[in-house]
Amino acid sequence: MGGTRWLMMLCLTASVALTSARPDGDVVKAEVEPEAESEASPTQDKEDDKVSYQGAQVIQIDTQTAKDVLDSILEKGEIEEWGRNKTHVDLYLPSKSTGSIKSLLMSKNISYSVMIEDVQRAIDVENVVETEAEDEFAGRKGHKMNWKSYHSLSDIYGYLDYLADTYPSQVKVGSVGKSAEGRPIKYIVISSGNPGAKRFWIDGGIHAREWISPATVTYIISELVENRDSYKDFASDIDFYVVPVINPDGYEYTRSSQRLWRKNRSKGNYFCPGVDLNRNWGYNWGGLGTSNENCREIYRGTGPFSEPETRAVSNFILQNKDNMKGFITFHSYGQYILLPYGHNYNSYPPDFKEMERIGRKAALAIKSVSGATYQVGNSAKLLYPASGGSDDWAKGIAGIKYAYTIELRDQGTYGFTLPAHYIIPTAQEAMAAVKTVARAVQES
Repeated sequence: MGGTRWLMMLCLTASVALTSARPDGDVVKAEVEPEAESEASPTQDKEDDKVSYQGAQVIQIDTQTAKDVLDSILEKGEIEEWGRNKTHVDLYLPSKSTGSIKSLLMSKNISYSVMIEDVQRAIDVENVVETEAEDEFAGRKGHKMNWKSYHSLSDIYGYLDYLADTYPSQVKVGSVGKSAEGRPIKYIVISSGNPGAKRFWIDGGIHAREWISPATVTYIISELVENRDSYKDFASDIDFYVVPVINPDGYEYTRSSQRLWRKNRSKGNYFCPGVDLNRNWGYNWGGLGTSNENCREIYRGTGPFSEPETRAVSNFILQNKDNMKGFITFHSYGQYILLPYGHNYNSYPPDFKEMERIGRKAALAIKSVSGATYQVGNSAKLLYPASGGSDDWAKGIAGIKYAYTIELRDQGTYGFTLPAHYIIPTAQEAMAAVKTVARAVQES
């Protein structure tokens, strides 16, 4: 990490104007202290304060033949792991490292395939917005959400408020608390009207760059509220508690400044702000698959629930956990339905077989909708161990019977830069999974 230290010293002499966003989503300029680049960092475009990923690539290599080399280059922090399964790993290469990493792989006779030729070009085309069409849609509908593009936090929150105003007997909107930068973390409760109804938790956007997650969760909200008659078989028995964006600061930062930012925007560290919120939950916190280094993407924080986002959401769930039987947190990417416990290769909840059975039913439901294949299993087995995750906490502490992490599309072709025209088909797959788990909740 010598290169990182040199950059940190260099940054002490500089001042960088970064783009931030107010809680209402309005973008403003602010002079703040500089952040040091990690060795895997992109470059900053001084014209508009947006990071440029020009020339960065994503490659895929075989994990078996390349294990020792892979471990050594990941340890140096020159590159970032984007996705992994039993056979291969997707690696993000910043432009300054593409040549050297490829040369190293070739010298070791390790073959690779290029998944994304130019990351910036992929970003440029992922969210092409037709402003006039969106404005016309908003004028007719009273909100801006159309699931043909990725929307701002203010659009998402505006949609929740629109639903609360339009369906006051069915919908309640509030805030579970505030983010590190003071934004509200909004939730919506979609009521069944049944005093004895079971409860089902759904969330998205815990990792900032996974744009398909909030888009999918808002689509699910729209189905459960505006298309309610299609779900009569379980909608009259379940109250849905939904947070579309757990990490609002990070999400807005990916829109204004750094598209591939993952963590929250906590300022606990001068050089490397942010904590991986899905390593910060208070169940087996600090174990495998986490880091105590601030600059790592999987930095776990200073302690369990050190971050205001995880504290607020976990407290809200505990306050409403009576009769809460379902929990799904949406991530990307890879197309997985992951079961607790992900903190250990050999750790399984007592009712793992039942959870696996419902997970496989959900995967079949997805396949019937689109033909897409979603793998089902313990995340430590299918991917890698990851401690301090929200699904482990939901199962191990909150005691929610059916708790899952669902990794949405795709399987590496676009990775985190999934084009917006995939929002609706991806969300329809997710809705099929929600329906399957909801029926299990109903019968529990």
